[in-house]
Amino acid sequence: MQETRDGELAEVAESDLVTRGGRFRAVAFRDPYDGNEHLALVRGEPRGQKDVLVRVHSECLTGDVFGALRCECGAQLRSAVDAIADEGCGVLVYLRGHEGRGIGLVAKVRTHVLQDEQGLDTVDSATALGLPVDVRDFGPAARVLHYLGVESVRLLSNNEDKVLALTDHGIKVTGRVPLLEPVDEYNVRYLMAKRDRLGHDLPHLGSLG
Repeated sequence: MQETRDGELAEVAESDLVTRGGRFRAVAFRDPYDGNEHLALVRGEPRGQKDVLVRVHSECLTGDVFGALRCECGAQLRSAVDAIADEGCGVLVYLRGHEGRGIGLVAKVRTHVLQDEQGLDTVDSATALGLPVDVRDFGPAARVLHYLGVESVRLLSNNEDKVLALTDHGIKVTGRVPLLEPVDEYNVRYLMAKRDRLGHDLPHLGSLG
């Protein structure tokens, strides 16, 4: 089965999934364009709904699985699950193949070495290795949201570029909901780089930097 304009996907499997945030519907799918397997966690019934609370989360193995503190990815993932559970209706789209903003796990770990040994930030450590700063494709998120029949979304994100990317793929974004995590000694350099170099809206950093 090929993808159609209404967001039908080539391969989809669905089941119930009980998590720390309660019961969700797990929608696993293989994107017909990037070939990766992604996952949408669905709470309630978003089909035909407007202003659905949505988190589009890029895979971060070190943060999401192992709780690395140099980024806020794992904390954001947990907070997003909780927020969607509290809302009673929403979608969390987990995009694989986005490790290190798309450069991959091995390259990301190499950037960590440059950050630790040379003091480079998350942007310069990538370019120092001849790598792009961000090559993530948010098309799979848009396609699964179309598949789920979501009319419009309130996006859990601090990144205006995500809003623009989803909009470019035909998703109506009616609002952006901040997803701010505490600042500490381990993540402060990373967060400042996201604010100052990548344009993320992080007002809780105040005048740091």
